[in-house]
Amino acid sequence: MTPNTSTAAPHTRLQQVLAKLKKRKFRITPQRLAVLEALVASDRHPSVEQVYAQVKARFPTTSLATVYKTVALLKDMNEVLELGFSDVGNRYDALKPYPHPHVICTGCGRILDPEVSGLEALTEEMSRKTGFTIVSHRLDFYGLCPDCRKAAPSPLTTP
Repeated sequence: MTPNTSTAAPHTRLQQVLAKLKKRKFRITPQRLAVLEALVASDRHPSVEQVYAQVKARFPTTSLATVYKTVALLKDMNEVLELGFSDVGNRYDALKPYPHPHVICTGCGRILDPEVSGLEALTEEMSRKTGFTIVSHRLDFYGLCPDCRKAAPSPLTTP
């Protein structure tokens, strides 16, 4: 259960993925590069539609299908982690394309990647207690971020 890549700065991460694409003989079109740049520049786990909006601003003739195909390619290469949510659709993480915990704001939808200790031990314990060979995991925590808590009325105040 060790990550297949370390957390890297966006520029370094971009270079890593580009090298893998080139090694596998994939063309690096300007649109494909723009999709990749949008993904690695974001720590907010964007949706395909959000990536598309960024790419379309630079390349107006880019289709949504191009973005979907590029994201699917990166996912197949294990260079992007897909997070499926029933209420907001799929979101993508190219900075940490391996299983790791997330905390999700139920107010604004923001997703963070907190560094937590003990996850490896928890995975090993789960395997030991169930007999399963754990090949992947998903651990999500839900709550209100500090900004949404400030904006929400306190239940202790009366109108």
